[in-house]
Amino acid sequence: MSNSFNTRSTLKVGGKDYEIYSLDALKGENDVDRLPYSLKILLENLLRKEDGQAVTADHVRALLGWDAKAEPSDQIAFTPARVVLQDFTGVPAIVDLAAMRDAMQGLGGDPELINPLEPVDLVIDHSVMVDHFGKPDSLDLNTKIEFKRNEERYKFLRWGQKAFSNFRVVPPGTGIVHQVNLEYLAKGVMTKELDGRVQAYPDTLVGTDSHTTMINGLGVLGWGVGGIEAEAAMLGQPITMLVPQVIGFKLTGSLREGATATDLVLTVTQMLREKGVVGKFVEFYGDGLDNLPLADRATIGNMAPEYGATCGIFPIDAETLRYMELSGRDQENLDLVEAYAKAQGLWRETGAREAEYSDTLELDLGEVVASIAGPKRPQDRIALTDAKKAFHNTLEKEVESHHALPANGEEERFEGEGGHSAPGNENWHETGAVEFELDGERHWLKHGDVVIAAITSCTNTSNPAVLVAAGLLAKKAHERGLTTKPWVKTSLAPGSQVVPAYLRDAGLLPHLEALGFYVVGFGCTTCIGNSGPLPDAIESAIREGDLVVSSVLSGNRNFEGRIHQDVRTNYLASPPLVVAYALAGSMAKDLDREPLGRDKDGNDVYLKDIWPSQKEISELIESKINSKMYREKYADVFAGSETWQQLPVPEGQIYEWPASTYVKNPPYFEGMTMEPEGLGAISGARCLVKVGDSITTDHISPAGAIKPDSPAGKYLQEQGVEPVDFNSYGSRRGNHEVMMRGTFANVRLKNQLAPGTEGSWTTYFPTGEQISIYDAAMRYKDSGTPLVVLAGKEYGTGSSRDWAAKGTRLLGVRAVIAESYERIHRSNLVGFGVLPLQFKDGDSVEGLGLTGEETFEIGSVEGEPETVQVTARGTDGKETSFEAEVRIDTPTEWDYYRHGGILHYVLRQLASKGQAA
Repeated sequence: MSNSFNTRSTLKVGGKDYEIYSLDALKGENDVDRLPYSLKILLENLLRKEDGQAVTADHVRALLGWDAKAEPSDQIAFTPARVVLQDFTGVPAIVDLAAMRDAMQGLGGDPELINPLEPVDLVIDHSVMVDHFGKPDSLDLNTKIEFKRNEERYKFLRWGQKAFSNFRVVPPGTGIVHQVNLEYLAKGVMTKELDGRVQAYPDTLVGTDSHTTMINGLGVLGWGVGGIEAEAAMLGQPITMLVPQVIGFKLTGSLREGATATDLVLTVTQMLREKGVVGKFVEFYGDGLDNLPLADRATIGNMAPEYGATCGIFPIDAETLRYMELSGRDQENLDLVEAYAKAQGLWRETGAREAEYSDTLELDLGEVVASIAGPKRPQDRIALTDAKKAFHNTLEKEVESHHALPANGEEERFEGEGGHSAPGNENWHETGAVEFELDGERHWLKHGDVVIAAITSCTNTSNPAVLVAAGLLAKKAHERGLTTKPWVKTSLAPGSQVVPAYLRDAGLLPHLEALGFYVVGFGCTTCIGNSGPLPDAIESAIREGDLVVSSVLSGNRNFEGRIHQDVRTNYLASPPLVVAYALAGSMAKDLDREPLGRDKDGNDVYLKDIWPSQKEISELIESKINSKMYREKYADVFAGSETWQQLPVPEGQIYEWPASTYVKNPPYFEGMTMEPEGLGAISGARCLVKVGDSITTDHISPAGAIKPDSPAGKYLQEQGVEPVDFNSYGSRRGNHEVMMRGTFANVRLKNQLAPGTEGSWTTYFPTGEQISIYDAAMRYKDSGTPLVVLAGKEYGTGSSRDWAAKGTRLLGVRAVIAESYERIHRSNLVGFGVLPLQFKDGDSVEGLGLTGEETFEIGSVEGEPETVQVTARGTDGKETSFEAEVRIDTPTEWDYYRHGGILHYVLRQLASKGQAA
């Protein structure tokens, strides 16, 4: 490595010498201290990786000369220290590596060149589903079903663990990837022996989950990328990026009594979405950090995808070290983090000089109030005091758009259990309520009833304060004799095994269980769409009455069709509010003013009566949570259960693909040669999908349930898989046949080419038939017709879901034309050979009068132009021509696109090296 700036020096810590690339050495000619914390980390990365090719001295100078107010234009190459994967995205990533070994062999190269060069950790956390709930053996039953459903995938991962170096797997039942990362995997400062020297450098990473940013709370720079980009990073490819703008978010004061970290993060998310931070770094600073525990910081970092930023990072300070010690890190690690951060200007002190930022926001923590967010987007915050009114406004829109049965808005007149009583009228269902029987008792289900209440997701189950608050609220409610409403499906899915340990030691777990919140699994569950089935009687009642029912979860995602296909309104809330809504049983109840229920003596019990004080919460945290718990739970983190250890492991460096409906050799490299595909024009293209604004990766590639009558469901049944064994789209991501059929298959997708429908429907224009999107794509493929997608603003919002790009490409889509893109999805499209085009300002599908019935001509992008001419020719011969921006943003992305995708590019590079050798 080069050392043009003479920054290589020695740091002595605890009697050991570490080689570092000192930022202090640059201060003679440059004001390094003015740079935001996150850019200092990128600067060190460039200094350490300078090689005169991928990273040059000019890249370092560009970062040193960063203009806070300028639009990003300088490209750099970032090399993360490690990669983290979860299993939904991790399995297809390892499938791709296995397929690349096959392809490498076919190209005459060495298959073992396909191997991670940096540490890779995969945490199995997305596979467990809530099939069983509300009973003591829920965890055991769900775990057994998980292994039965996923045995093929788990065998494959165990093969990968043996076949690939630098690759570890954290077995199922351990926890959520981001919490395992926060509590165990992250080091803060990494070390590596290099040419006889021990090098110390910042812990940085990318992960195949949008919420990788949770680790930003620990002062670790990292963000979510698509699986294909992560695979390239594993194989030694730096991530090319433009030096970003950095938005400073100043925090002052402290949270008021009754406000939680969840309320804070929903407020921050709303503020930053309104500000507009897509593609930017967000950095938190200010003396308010003195009053913000690290778990709260991690909660805010977790939600960076929801506010649209690349990352949401906090600096290293005394609180960072306190948390690292609490979570079981050893003293040597703590000493190195402190010494390194102070030596490199990465340590925060109260009252320290503020960095320069591209723009700033400020929030007094004392202004945060109890909140929820929904019903379809995490940035749509609602003060708890306004929640009832907001739900009724939503209900009116849902009734109108879905032709649901009329809503009353008069829930106060129902006097029976939970506000429900038989109205003495045989046509009562026409007013928005349906009678059903559950466990031998009759009940009424109506608009607004909460049918899912889940303490779930990485966002909050890493945070002891909100979990202890939920436990204390449950204790007070249980002791007063309150019970959860019978139509509510309750679940507790902790992010790590430490959580039930401290809840049990604090005497809170039995009270949560008494209200139905039994541990159902250690994983994402409801937040990722693994909420499992509702009781048959509940599902039947919802469908019979076309009811607009609700879920309340302590998660970070509530997009349409994600939580459960029959639940149309979904709200994010803190864990204690999840418990409160389970008691109330309805979103149509004002928790601020109306009672949750009645106690054993018939007295009304209000939320304020059972809400725990901050003093109660703090005392339990201090007395019941300690580092011993963390060390014990993570002592054998890679060992797994006996069931995991007994799985048979295939042998060999080349995977022998068995007959499987979970793992199949993908077709990406069929017929591949050493020559790239080129950048020619796209002619005679037809539109497959035309959509509006805020289409998420969940709309494009859902992760939840597979409907039996969907193309994917029909395929699985043709393979002999019964609907009860379908599992989820997320778990089937290692099988391209399922995922192609699942692309654009979200039940709430509104494809404007098939008006009056929801789900996977389009019009096949040669015949005018309305058929499934998959079937239409295959017909177009048979006739050699390329395809396009037309879209509005924020196309690809949400999860870093590489299958949203893979599936799009496998359906034959060559280009997407949208008003704007979310960062990761745009990158993923390029990474899989799909051309992302953007309407120029002022242009749109509607403004240009495009119907989607046209044929499209897209000019050649040879020469790497900034814009390209698009011509849409209507059935009447009328032509509409417009210029679109080519959203291939860096030279490296042009290399990827020219080769047909990032995997093809890397494969050809490695194969050529092997042949040369």
